[in-house]
Amino acid sequence: MFDFEKLSVYTKSKLTNKAIQSFLKQNSKIDSYLRDQLKRASISIVINIAEGSGRYTKADKRNFYIISRGSVYECVSLFDIIKDENQITKELFQNFYLKLEEISKMLLGLINSQSK
Repeated sequence: MFDFEKLSVYTKSKLTNKAIQSFLKQNSKIDSYLRDQLKRASISIVINIAEGSGRYTKADKRNFYIISRGSVYECVSLFDIIKDENQITKELFQNFYLKLEEISKMLLGLINSQSK
């Protein structure tokens, strides 16, 4: 088993990514640029957690967790734009928002744990 597979933030991120990918498949009318960006940002959260866990130094690990958290913020802002375009219900937006907020807080804990 790889170290990242033991992280609850990795598991939550993977489940959230799956939900986002499903949302995008069901909502093909969303602008293709927004769809592509959201898909990439969602995947980036997961893969940067995995890559960071494999690094040896705290500074390297921290950097990848920071990148992952930036991708969380990107997802939230993309969902906000999609909401403004009336392409998502308020309830579904709120659901994704809360999931991403939880992941952000978990990543912040990982980031802080890698501080000098």
